[in-house]
Amino acid sequence: MSEAGTWCLIESDPGVFTEMVQKFGVSGVQVEELWSLDKDQFEAVNPVYGLIFLFKWTGEDDTSGSIVIDSRLDEIFFAKQVIQNACATQAILSILMNIASPDVKLGDTLKDFKEFCSSFDAVMKGLALSNSESIRTVHNSFSHQTLFEFDSKKADKDDDVYHFVGYIPIDGRIYELDGLKEGPIDHGAAGANWTETVRPIIEERMQRYKEGEIHFNLMAVVEDKIQKFTKLLSKPDISQDESSQIKMQLADEESRRNRWKIENIRRRHNYLPIIMEMLKLLAQRGQLHTVYEKAKEKTVQLSQAKAAAKLAKK
Repeated sequence: MSEAGTWCLIESDPGVFTEMVQKFGVSGVQVEELWSLDKDQFEAVNPVYGLIFLFKWTGEDDTSGSIVIDSRLDEIFFAKQVIQNACATQAILSILMNIASPDVKLGDTLKDFKEFCSSFDAVMKGLALSNSESIRTVHNSFSHQTLFEFDSKKADKDDDVYHFVGYIPIDGRIYELDGLKEGPIDHGAAGANWTETVRPIIEERMQRYKEGEIHFNLMAVVEDKIQKFTKLLSKPDISQDESSQIKMQLADEESRRNRWKIENIRRRHNYLPIIMEMLKLLAQRGQLHTVYEKAKEKTVQLSQAKAAAKLAKK
């Protein structure tokens, strides 16, 4: 893989992804977490432009559709993942770059990038993405402060590795966009309601894991709710009751955005100075060794429990 700069791991959180979208300069969308594959979950957030699926990567070939190798590649934005830890940004960009709705505006950063690499093949698109300073800067704005620097390494066979992919309807068909694959995966006709069609596809993928294992997360790229509620309030024929209800929904959404903003500030906050001061105080009081031994013991217990769980699965 390319070593064009360092890319941090991204948390699968709607507040993180929504701020990423905004920092890219995109307007008209936000990201929502889906807690189940129930029909009601999808209907509550319509319109759904695309889905971001996080799952435990096993390295096995789990392609159920057919890989696109024809002229459709000229119309579908697809980039190969050529750098480690970039799959979160690649998944959200795969959705954003392929949305056809006039209500969604890419903004200058992504619009210029899309035009710049429009004639590139998937590998060259991936290289262009990994070398884009503006995109990498947004991605890495969610990096966590670390006390020590570690040499980067590939996960070994005992590590849990997670991967993001995107699902989106394009010209009446459902495509899975996975940067680790050779091309977009065609899952067939989207039908009248593409979320109804894609649900069993994702459900089948989830069922590959053993019962009780939760190794996935699903988020939806949907219409910006603040934009949606604001448009509804501007309708000339809106009733007073409808207006009151929508204003409450708008206030709730604005409150949630503020919570997301605070949570993201905390994610970026450098807690290292206070941690160092706490360690110094514990050392001065002669308590540091005791705390260290307890932490060491707990780590050993967790490691033993993890090893026992893996043995039980075999």
